Amino acid sequence: MRPRTKFTAIERYRDTYPISAMCAFFNVSRSGYYAYVRSNDSAADHELVQLICRCQNETDQTYGYRRVGLWLDRHGTHVNHKRLYRIMRKYGLFSDVRRRRKYQQMSDQLHRYPNLLNRAFNASRPNEKWVTDISYIKTSQGFLYLSVIRDLFDNSIVDYQTGTEQSINLVLRTILAARTKEAVAAELQLHSDQGFQYTSHAYFALTREYGITPSMSRRGNPYDNASAENFFSILKTECLRRHKPRSIAQAKQLIDNFIYFYNNERIQLETKLTPLEKRRQFMQS
Repeated sequence: MRPRTKFTAIERYRDTYPISAMCAFFNVSRSGYYAYVRSNDSAADHELVQLICRCQNETDQTYGYRRVGLWLDRHGTHVNHKRLYRIMRKYGLFSDVRRRRKYQQMSDQLHRYPNLLNRAFNASRPNEKWVTDISYIKTSQGFLYLSVIRDLFDNSIVDYQTGTEQSINLVLRTILAARTKEAVAAELQLHSDQGFQYTSHAYFALTREYGITPSMSRRGNPYDNASAENFFSILKTECLRRHKPRSIAQAKQLIDNFIYFYNNERIQLETKLTPLEKRRQFMQS
């Protein structure tokens, strides 16, 4: 039996039998087994993170790791609770409920990045430079937060996520959804301001895993991220201030409708094309 086959068997039954006993039975070293686990973690983690994000989207980010585990079971994926807790902690995917947010957020501010974008708000191809930010929409039911990623090649909104908490999880879900949607073959730069979500270790870990190069505005320089701010200005001027959503659900629907219109139908003066028309034109050239 090949060593990889033995390691696969050990991994499959690791929750049933002691790892040391199985390594002795198969006559393989524990260090070899753990090296095999590390080599397979990234792809396996990615699939699991996608499922966890789907769960948190469907449950409005209210599930802790135990309920997420039950949700995964119902959807045909059984995950050991220790591994599930580790993955949710690594990527900041815990529930937004019952968390001491202020203390977590302040202690999680760990990483700073240089301003690589340096106000060069243009790109030569899709998925070369993205900008991201969070804005809020006030309703009678409270605030709805909107996280977007905008591509500087065609100004399209690559992906967006909404939530009732201005959380790290909201930002991570946006990146995960964007990377799932877009096949990024070369180096990708992602620019943000210095909000706590973007300085967090979870953001650092996710961008590093996906090979994304973070760029960050200088402190007190909002124009360093003017392209992201520009989209929020368009959204609020052309849609939200005109229709004034009263509920969270109304705000979400308005945002969904407007971003579809913006990407597919709103003509840009500079290119005389919609954002996705310019993208398709490049892909076909």
